[in-house]
Amino acid sequence: MTTDALTSTAQSHSGRSLQGRTILMSGGSRGIGLAIALRAARDGANVAIMAKTGEPHPKLEGTVHTAAAAIEQAGGRALAIVGDVRNDDDVVGAVERTVKEFGGIDIVVNNASAIDLSSTSEVSMKRYDLMHDINVRGTLMLSKFSIEALKNSTAAHILTLSPPLNLDPKWAGSHLPYTMAKYGMSLTTLGLAEELRPDGIGVNSLWPCTLIDTAAIRNMPGGQKMVQAARSADIVADAAHAILTRDPRSCTGNFYTDEQALGEEGVSDFTTYSLGAPEDQLVRDMFL
Repeated sequence: MTTDALTSTAQSHSGRSLQGRTILMSGGSRGIGLAIALRAARDGANVAIMAKTGEPHPKLEGTVHTAAAAIEQAGGRALAIVGDVRNDDDVVGAVERTVKEFGGIDIVVNNASAIDLSSTSEVSMKRYDLMHDINVRGTLMLSKFSIEALKNSTAAHILTLSPPLNLDPKWAGSHLPYTMAKYGMSLTTLGLAEELRPDGIGVNSLWPCTLIDTAAIRNMPGGQKMVQAARSADIVADAAHAILTRDPRSCTGNFYTDEQALGEEGVSDFTTYSLGAPEDQLVRDMFL
């Protein structure tokens, strides 16, 4: 997507900004998480990235340090934290370092996630445990340990990259272990939105309507061809920005798609996000 296209899309809510806000994000060294971080950085936000990738990965581009450099180049302030969202001490330390560096936390983005689309009979329990430790436990833990800091913000949000709770048996039957892990993230949104409503903390989920171009997709068999029927991660980043600049007291408990969040800002043309295929030929994402 061109800079002009991004600017045009952002104009729909140009009166709202993340300038001076502090974001703590799990993952984010690449892909959708990094796109969300860079969109916030263009406003002048502070972004703390906690990710395991402190050293270059043999197959995936980007580390927590290259992400931090990109955030600062985009206009934000960055804090690179090498840590594992499965580790209690790492998460507590990330919260404490973010508060010490930036004076507080306004936004938590639960972006870290593991995927394995194996059936129940084929999945290894090691992979099952990995998905639940990162997706469910990691989301709950990062949110939990950030609550006290969020209570001190006048614009506190928790945003989790997870799907609407769709109980169509198709999704559980297709890949039960992964569905359980992603729905666990969404149940965290549902529960925390209600639990933290009296504190004025907005808690929402966001999910793309279509396949998104990421390194993980490109590295899959046939992935280079698949991304031609995908959209840029910028659509999720712009949707996240729209949600995170809303009043958390009235914007909470929602399971947004990227199209829905941007549609509420008056955006109806999503062709600028597409990477080649016509809109009617894009690969739709799971769970919708």
